Amino acid sequence: MNVYEKLMNVQATLKAPKSQYNSFGKYSYRSCEDILESLKPLLKENKAIVNITDEVVEINNRFYIKATATFMDIEKGDKVQASALAREDETKKGMDLAQVTGSVSSYARKYALNGLFAIDDNKDSDSTNTHGKGNKQDNTTQETNKAYKCNKCGVPVAEKVAKFSYGKFKKVLCFDCQKKEG
Repeated sequence: MNVYEKLMNVQATLKAPKSQYNSFGKYSYRSCEDILESLKPLLKENKAIVNITDEVVEINNRFYIKATATFMDIEKGDKVQASALAREDETKKGMDLAQVTGSVSSYARKYALNGLFAIDDNKDSDSTNTHGKGNKQDNTTQETNKAYKCNKCGVPVAEKVAKFSYGKFKKVLCFDCQKKEG
């Protein structure tokens, strides 16, 4: 079995329930840790591992945490990766700087895992949160299964990355092409 078949098996059988609850926003959600716990038996069964790394990247004088989740076939060494970006909120109250950075890292890692393992958080708080925005919802959050591709190089782009790059550059760009655009 090749790395893509193993990844497909994990994607097809992964169940990562939303076991956390936010009492302020009154919604259930899953954390990065919840996803990792659900993955462990499937990784063992498919003879694979997951590794997640963080990197600080600068885009237009803003600093982001870029988390990269790597799925590796331990029998052959082949791997598949997915990345996600998150940035610190300058107005985060009640947290010291280390807590803010840890929170951003956890958020980026969660979305890198979501991308790698095809976990749909469309009905998660991050896409439906309307705190401070009235009851208005962005119609784009209700559309699922969109396929985004980089306008420059044509590689597949995660929905959140596509939305970020479109908001910033008015076009869908992958991480590498965003760096080149500056």
